[in-house]
Amino acid sequence: MSVSYCCCRNLGKAIKALHLHLRRSGSSSLYRRIQSEHLSFSSAMADLKSTFLNVYSVLKSDLLHDPAFEFTDESRLWVERMLDYNVRGGKLNRGLSVVDSFKLLKEGKDLTEQEVFLSCALGWCIEWLQAYFLVLDDIMDNSVTRRGQPCWFRVPQVGMVAINDGILLRNHIHRILKKHFREMPYYVDLVDLFNEVEMQTACGQMIDLITTFEGEKDLSKYSLSIHRRIVQYKTAYYSFYLPVACALLMAGENLENHIDVKNVLVDMGIYFQVQDDYLDCFADPETLGKIGTDIEDFKCSWLVVKALERCSEEQTKILYENYGKPDPSNVAKVKDLYKELDLEGVFMEYESKSYEKLTGVIEAHQSKAIQAVLKSFLAKIYKRQK
Repeated sequence: MSVSYCCCRNLGKAIKALHLHLRRSGSSSLYRRIQSEHLSFSSAMADLKSTFLNVYSVLKSDLLHDPAFEFTDESRLWVERMLDYNVRGGKLNRGLSVVDSFKLLKEGKDLTEQEVFLSCALGWCIEWLQAYFLVLDDIMDNSVTRRGQPCWFRVPQVGMVAINDGILLRNHIHRILKKHFREMPYYVDLVDLFNEVEMQTACGQMIDLITTFEGEKDLSKYSLSIHRRIVQYKTAYYSFYLPVACALLMAGENLENHIDVKNVLVDMGIYFQVQDDYLDCFADPETLGKIGTDIEDFKCSWLVVKALERCSEEQTKILYENYGKPDPSNVAKVKDLYKELDLEGVFMEYESKSYEKLTGVIEAHQSKAIQAVLKSFLAKIYKRQK
C-alpha cells in the first residue's frame, strides 16, 4: 500500500486531528479560518502533500504566536512572509521523505492521527533546516536566484536582514521540537540528532569555503577525495540521513544499530551532489529553478575535478585561465572544455555504476522494511532533472 493512498484514506481523520490540535494549542484564529474555509475530506486535495501543507499552517501559527516573544503586527507579518518565501517554496522532498519512510517502516500499518501529525512536523523541521542553510548559503555565494525566484537577501528591503532571518529559522526548529515532542521518549535523541547534523553540515560548508580562500584560486587543491569530504558533510547527512533517522527514532529504533543504513544514505547523498554539480552546468536554468554559478564561484565541483583528471597540458591551461571568473566569456570557455572532454558521457557512466552499486547494497540488507525505505530514496533521485 502506498503512503499517498494511506494518507488519502485517512485524510479526514488527520484533518480532524489538526482541528483538535489547534483548539488545544490555542491557535484559535487559524482554527476558525480552517473551519470557515470548510477544509474537509471532500474539499481538500486528498493526498500526502495536502496533509503535509496543513501541518505547515499549524506549525507556522504556533511560531507566530510563540509566547517567548511579544510580536508586533509588523514583526509577525515579516516572519510570516519570510517563512512562506523560504520554507514552503521548495519541492519538500526531504520533509515528505520522513512521512514516507516512517510509513514504510510500519510495514503497511495505517498511521494514527498523531503519527501523521508528528511525522509531518519532523519533516517540516528538516524543511526549516534546509531553508536556514539556503538563506545563508545564497549570501555567501552571492547567488542570484533560488527556486525560480530571487534569493531572499535580494528581495527589496531584505538585504542583510536575511542573516538574522536565517538565525530565526534555525531557532524555530527547536521551538517545534520542544512544543510537539518533549513528551516523547525519543525527544533527547531528536534534539541530539538535529544538533549533530547541523554541526556536520556547517563543517561541510566551512571545508567548501576554505579549501581555496578568496583571492587564492588554486585548482591543484581540488581532488575527488576533497570533493567527497565536502559533500559528505555539507549535503549527505542532512538531505539523506536525517529524514530516515527521524523516521527510525519515531519507530522506536536505536540509531546506533543502523550505522549501515547511515553509510548507504551518505553514499546516496554523494551521488545526489554529483548530479547537482552536473545539473548546475548542463541543466536548463528554468527547469533547475536557479542559475548555476559553480564555475564563477570556483566551486570544488565534481565536473572540474574530473576535468583536471582528463585534461591535456593545453586544456589544463585553459581551465586555470578561465575557471572561477565571472565574465560570461570565461564561463563559456570552461563549458566548451567540459563538452570537449565529454564530461556528460563521464557523468552518465558514473550515474549508471552508482545506481548499480547502491541497488546491490540495498538488496543485501536483512530488513525488507529498510530496503523499501532506501529504494524509495534512490527512486526519487535516479536520473532526476532538477
